[in-house]
Amino acid sequence: MKKPFSNPIAFTPLPVTILSSLVYTALFVALLVTHLIVPSAPGNPSPIPGVNLTEAWQDLQHISGGFHPYNSRRNDKTTDWLLRRIEHILASNAKDLMFDRSQYLHDAQFRASIAKQYPAVVFSDVTSNVTFSKEGKKPDDKADREPGLSVYFEGTNIIVYIRGSEDGDDDWWTSGQEPPAKGGVLVNAHYDSVSTGYGATDDGVGIVSILQIIKHFTSESHKPTRGIVALFNNGEEDFLNGAQAFRQHPMSKFPHTFLNLEGAGAGGRAAMFRSTDTEVTRAYQKSKYPFASVLSGDAFKRGVVKSETDYLVFTEKLGLRGLDVAFVEPRSRYHTDRDDSRHTSIDSIWHMLSASISTLEALSSDLSLSPEKKDSNGDKNSRGQGTEAVWFDLFGRTLAVFQLHTLFALSVALLVVAPLILIVISAALHKFDKYYILSRKKQLQHNEGDRSIALHGWRGFFQYPILLVLASGTAIGLAFLVRKLNPYVVYSSPFSVWSMMLSAWFFIAWFSSCAIDFLRPSALARLYSMLWLFVVGWLVLVAVTVLERRQQIAGGYFIMFYFCAIFLATSIALSEMFGLPRKSAYAEEVSPSNVGPAPSYRSQSISSGQRLAHSADEQHAPDDSGAQHAEEDEDTTERTSLLRNDRQTTFAHYPHQNPETSEDQALEESKERKVYLGEQTWSWSLPTWPWVLEFLLLGVIPIVLTGQVALYLTSALHQTLADGSSVLLPYIAIAVFTIFILIPVSPFIHRYTYHVPIFLLLIFIGTLIYNLLAFPFSANNRLKVYFDQRVDLDTGINTVSLTGIKDGGYLRDIVGSLPSTAGQEISCVDSTLRTGLMECSWHGLPPKVVPNPPLHLGIPPQFGYADWLSFNISRSNSTRNGAKITLFGKNSRACKIHFDTPISDFTIEGAAPEETSNKVPKEGSKEIRLWSRTWEKPWTVRVYWGEGATSGVRSGKKYKQRRQGLNGKVVCLWSDANDSGVIPALDEMWKFMPVWAAVSKNSDGLVEGSKAFLI
Repeated sequence: MKKPFSNPIAFTPLPVTILSSLVYTALFVALLVTHLIVPSAPGNPSPIPGVNLTEAWQDLQHISGGFHPYNSRRNDKTTDWLLRRIEHILASNAKDLMFDRSQYLHDAQFRASIAKQYPAVVFSDVTSNVTFSKEGKKPDDKADREPGLSVYFEGTNIIVYIRGSEDGDDDWWTSGQEPPAKGGVLVNAHYDSVSTGYGATDDGVGIVSILQIIKHFTSESHKPTRGIVALFNNGEEDFLNGAQAFRQHPMSKFPHTFLNLEGAGAGGRAAMFRSTDTEVTRAYQKSKYPFASVLSGDAFKRGVVKSETDYLVFTEKLGLRGLDVAFVEPRSRYHTDRDDSRHTSIDSIWHMLSASISTLEALSSDLSLSPEKKDSNGDKNSRGQGTEAVWFDLFGRTLAVFQLHTLFALSVALLVVAPLILIVISAALHKFDKYYILSRKKQLQHNEGDRSIALHGWRGFFQYPILLVLASGTAIGLAFLVRKLNPYVVYSSPFSVWSMMLSAWFFIAWFSSCAIDFLRPSALARLYSMLWLFVVGWLVLVAVTVLERRQQIAGGYFIMFYFCAIFLATSIALSEMFGLPRKSAYAEEVSPSNVGPAPSYRSQSISSGQRLAHSADEQHAPDDSGAQHAEEDEDTTERTSLLRNDRQTTFAHYPHQNPETSEDQALEESKERKVYLGEQTWSWSLPTWPWVLEFLLLGVIPIVLTGQVALYLTSALHQTLADGSSVLLPYIAIAVFTIFILIPVSPFIHRYTYHVPIFLLLIFIGTLIYNLLAFPFSANNRLKVYFDQRVDLDTGINTVSLTGIKDGGYLRDIVGSLPSTAGQEISCVDSTLRTGLMECSWHGLPPKVVPNPPLHLGIPPQFGYADWLSFNISRSNSTRNGAKITLFGKNSRACKIHFDTPISDFTIEGAAPEETSNKVPKEGSKEIRLWSRTWEKPWTVRVYWGEGATSGVRSGKKYKQRRQGLNGKVVCLWSDANDSGVIPALDEMWKFMPVWAAVSKNSDGLVEGSKAFLI
């Protein structure tokens, strides 16, 4: 007999194993390549007219050549360099423009005529000063907020206005006029760095990108439709001070949309991680290599991410609509000495720059984003209002953007329509008597009496929940196990944790499903799995839809697509039952009273051809009259199966063609070959190919969307442990997304051969051992700790502190590696500045941040500290509780005043009245931060506290309130660590701390010198 045709896509072990493994491998590789590899910059250094990548890279090397925080001398040099660089760019693009400079300065009409031809206007803003406040924290167990703080800042921003083709020709900002009604676009980056980082990606790449943006849009034939304001803001790192100062400049009234360029990592891809609305997000669609997820926007919206960017000022204070684009990993290099040009690349510059130019072109030319009128409150401009957005990229090549309302509508529609369609299909199957789901038996009526024919349709119903609980429970259990024994391994080895979770889930799911399938094989196991997935997915989508409506959470978008895929796959799997025989026909055929013999559809492996005995419970159920032996008493006919009664032999039976075999016998053998390994005999007519379509529907889109979210979330979370974030959260997130990623293969997993699961078992064992025993940090993934040095200028006592993670003793190991700590008692307490971290302190090496005359030999250096800061306090004679505080810090332009009890008001000498609105929170301020654009500026501050009293009251409660005192301290900051020996304690850390540790700043100043006062 000729060997029967073997279907290469039949639902049998070999096709299932090969096809699903190939799909998963291809998708995993594509996702990892997209996430980890930055698109290469073009070989041509000028891929866009006016852009030069070689210049951009050289600019980045220059700006990241040293630490340049606001409170450093190098920051001033950076300001001067930027002004010269901008002047050079504009001069190059306007080299053919010749005019009388003197006439330009004194003749307004002539200046207006030149304005049409000159590419841009540059403002070196050294006049905008701002006073603002921030509310204090609100503890969970208290109704009232804690007192907040106040900030006075003198800005040194650089602003470049690139006139658009639709802008007017007049210099409206010089005459106090309103800007053009059509508005414009703001692009922003900050040029200050932290005191412990070189600022290559935070925010050097943003700065050099804007320089090239200026060069592009001021070059010939690339003038924007509407004007672009390029803001180089100074002071972002300390409290978003530069953006706050921009509010005071007339040019802040011009933009209606913005693009903020930031950095919270060191290299990689620049992610669009926050947006105000759908309409502006569509501008980012023009990017050639979009990289974005709305999940990060939800994290900021719900307060999961504590840090902030200038985006907050632009949206909350200026009322602009726009986007936040930033580098997001690796976070271990963020704000450290490895945020340098060596650890980024020209590819990263190109990724941010190309996206910025295309986005700005779209924002500048989109006439639908015109601003509306200014709000009456005078604080926040209404620049139009967009709709809540959903966005995500696909393989870094295209960006999907739609309204949250659309997502909600689709979710609701799916929740209603999907169950109805499955009900309709089920009703049709029931009508055609083909609904085998949960069918135990079929009743037949005969003259000899009623009989029950077993269908075993319920078999396999509980297989999937057992599989899901065991596999998912294993993943969750592993999360708690690793958290207990080696909690920080995810910091340096997130993919090892991923490998452990994925391999463990897959192996447990395969082993449990195969065990159940061996005991109770069922042709409906795949369908039952999908029905269970449908029910669970429906419930999850209900929860996500509620969040979409009530909390405006869009990050669950992938659940809607996931459930849609489950619904389509389930519909196909359910429709397969239309290929089954009617239950009544099947019962008649196998009934013992049938004239013909009962066909013996024993199980057979389609892939191997080996015949196996029928499982015991597959025999036909006896009828109610006890005629179960009727078949044995029948006379043998020519139609009786030769393998009747399931007799087994020692040797396999190989099919051969009997010349006298009837057509019915051939049909029986054909049916017998289509029944798989002990499954129900009626399953012979089930189609064997639809599983491919079901797997592709259930697998491809859900794996891609879920995988992208999982990788993005892993990058965002795994190194936040050094910031005091939850240690368990990254492991739970990986476990949960492991379930989401592998669920698509679970309905088919019982058909897998043992090769892949055993291989994954070995991977699981290896990664488990590694994750439990490996040292969690490395030279490429350094544990970040936070440095500060506090000097009591009254007593000369100086204290160095490092703040870091509590568990594992790693912080003490770092402190113990420093020579100056030898023999000292190290004091470690919970940090008051960084929740969840521990602060260890000791007597430090004396700082030399203020040049002092050399002391005589043997005189301790602390005797020179007193001159670093001087102050004077005089009590006010008014009826209010008030005092005048004057202070002066050497070699510094940043000071603070701390109060033990909150103040209710203050004024700063020299600050304009319009700059002092909203300067104290409702609960009062316990700190005033003072930032000057000049060095060693004397400060005069008048402070008021208490409720005050009416004039002339000399006794009673009000008099006591008026006469209450005020305690606190004045502080000045020093943040310049460019010269070795200025802060020896910090130099010592860079030299002696372990290679797996990195140091960052803990607060605004590296060194804080203080003196106490009592009023």
